Amino acid sequence: MRVPRFVGLMAVDAREAATAHGVLLAAPDRPDFHRAVVDYVVRQYPPPGVEIPRGAVVTVWFDFVEGEGGGGAGVREPRVPRPGGGGLQRELDRPGDPYEPLAL
Repeated sequence: MRVPRFVGLMAVDAREAATAHGVLLAAPDRPDFHRAVVDYVVRQYPPPGVEIPRGAVVTVWFDFVEGEGGGGAGVREPRVPRPGGGGLQRELDRPGDPYEPLAL
């Protein structure tokens, strides 16, 4: 049998698809995978289309690793400058300053 595509499915749908195709799912980044519902699968191993025996384990992940995905190509609103803090701000002493501040 060939591995189905789980990427893009919600956890609940991925579990149902795995059962329908006769494979088991493992999710190392979700110890409570059996209770997860709305998390989306972002990667899987083995990849879709690879031949595996019935009852084999397919590993799925719900979080991106460093440098992978995370960003989307959706519409972005421009960032506006944040408003200033307003009021007086206390200047902090410089590290290693030889002069101790005086309390008035």
